[in-house]
Amino acid sequence: MHEISAMITPTGELFMPPDVDEARAFFRQKSRAMTDKRMSPAEAVKQFIQNGDYIATGGFGSVRFSTAILHEIVRTHKHNLGLSGHCTTHDFQILAAGQAIDRCDVAYVIGLEMRAYSPNARRFMESGQVRVTEWSNAGLGWRYKAAAMGIPFLPARTMLGSDTLRYSAAKMIEDPFSGQKLVAVPALYPDVGILHVHQADIYGNAQIEGVSIVDLDLARASKRVILTTERIVDTEEFRKEPGKTSIPYYLTDAVCLVPYGSYPGDMPFEYFSDEAHLAEWVEAERDAETFQVFLDKYIYGTNSFTEYLELIGGEKRLAELRELAPLKRKHESRHGRD
Repeated sequence: MHEISAMITPTGELFMPPDVDEARAFFRQKSRAMTDKRMSPAEAVKQFIQNGDYIATGGFGSVRFSTAILHEIVRTHKHNLGLSGHCTTHDFQILAAGQAIDRCDVAYVIGLEMRAYSPNARRFMESGQVRVTEWSNAGLGWRYKAAAMGIPFLPARTMLGSDTLRYSAAKMIEDPFSGQKLVAVPALYPDVGILHVHQADIYGNAQIEGVSIVDLDLARASKRVILTTERIVDTEEFRKEPGKTSIPYYLTDAVCLVPYGSYPGDMPFEYFSDEAHLAEWVEAERDAETFQVFLDKYIYGTNSFTEYLELIGGEKRLAELRELAPLKRKHESRHGRD
């Protein structure tokens, strides 16, 4: 494997320079004052996401991503965005629907896991409108890790011996101790990180319950962080058990209260994914004209995520999905809700 990898010259484009000093200068000027950061998704997108920015979304696959912000990006016709595609499924599907991106670091996109491919996302990627650089999920995750650590790269063994390495923007280096070939994955500092969490306070302290995937590193790597949250709680809730704070307030720039904010995806301990609506997306995408009608109904024809939720069945449908959530009753008992 090492012999094969030694012959590979990665050819991918590096979309975001791993400039540690520039990133540190940016983070140094961010305020650490505990100010009220509550705003609507529309206000957050208008204030913090500009055309041409490079964005990254949290969660994993169809689990715990921020639908409301993604809808707002598409609704307001943001364009020429860069995207970190670290296992982005429905979130990528939404951005592809609005043709909002023109470059993408890809680990996993287009595929919707057991739901097959997104026909429209595939058409979009095959159109040549998007410049692509490939990474493994681990490689892209470790790029966040390097940025969170404040170092320009991390040495790794991921992608060795694969065409993923060939089409990445990694560099081959030699381990000074053993002489073995390693991969240097560059730090990734997104302009904006977009995450959905279980609860937050008005200042941006946030808690993620269950597996956090790469979101803790993503929050520390991103120059700006937009949080959507299932609920807003008093800061005293974080002071009671500070060790459970996943994201500290000084990383956060916007806090948006969006109950069911990961719909139609899954939110651990809260509600299950709406498989019927996700299937509706895939079916509508098979024909471009049908899909445009679909988008006009659910995104362009709505003024907010709340209106979208009403269209899919409102509280009745959402209550059904809440009842389907795995471990829901165990979670509620633990929090004294039974």
